[in-house]
Amino acid sequence: MPAKILSGREISAEVRGELKEKVEKLKAKGLTPGLAMVRVGEDPASASYVKQKGKTSEEVGVYSETIVFPGDTSEEVLLAKIAELNKDPKFHGILVQLPLPKHINQDRVINAIDPIKDADCFHPVNVGKLLIGKPYLLPCTPHGVQQILIRSGYSPEGKHVVICGRSNLNGKPLFAILIQKKTGANATVTVCHTGTKNLHEITRSADILVAAMGSPKFIKADMVKEGAVVVDVGVNRIQDPTTKSGFRLTGDTDFEALKEKVEAITPVPGGVGPMTVTMLMWNTIMAAEVQTGITAE
Repeated sequence: MPAKILSGREISAEVRGELKEKVEKLKAKGLTPGLAMVRVGEDPASASYVKQKGKTSEEVGVYSETIVFPGDTSEEVLLAKIAELNKDPKFHGILVQLPLPKHINQDRVINAIDPIKDADCFHPVNVGKLLIGKPYLLPCTPHGVQQILIRSGYSPEGKHVVICGRSNLNGKPLFAILIQKKTGANATVTVCHTGTKNLHEITRSADILVAAMGSPKFIKADMVKEGAVVVDVGVNRIQDPTTKSGFRLTGDTDFEALKEKVEAITPVPGGVGPMTVTMLMWNTIMAAEVQTGITAE
């Protein structure tokens, strides 16, 4: 029987509906959550991502502003703007769209954001809090993965979760979320990477397999067991002359082969991607509540 398709679009729409109701309650109490988005340069992908985040902000009722700097902007100017946003009470969340131009030190910029306004949860303070099980906010994509699993009826609790990929954006924080002794987590987690031996043996032991290594169609059908749940975080642009653009997006799994074997799987596109932007709104709203002491309840 073909796998159940875990639609990130459907789940994110459900979450956005909940967030919209929450924002309406906050606004009735005089609080409008605010998000500042900073972009440097005219990278098409970055511009598209920021535009999408702006549209989602509008949809759920979060106030947002996008600040765009030329690609040759100095690090000092960017840091000065972040310092200004840190002090601006109308913004409860700040994000700087990555990647940044090579002449700007990415770590310095991330560290300059006030941890309490760190909507992406990239600041070392927030990463540390996450690891010790006392998070302020959760990183957007890993949190989106967790929400997909929980809301689809595949809670990680008590399961063996194998994560393929150890990036600071996805693999490591997802490990930190799912390993905690908490509802919706409490999993046994194995992290695999390029130095892992017997990879096939490990992936075939997974109840839940998360592919996040950035390699198109890397996870084949013989790498998963019957009835596993697969979450594909990968977004890879590959050539396809049959499309108008000449390319298409594919994940890190061989979706067509896996869907005949596994219990459930996320598609690419339309899986984890929509959840990432939604969880950014979640973080902004939560940050607003913490910073002001005003809650929707």
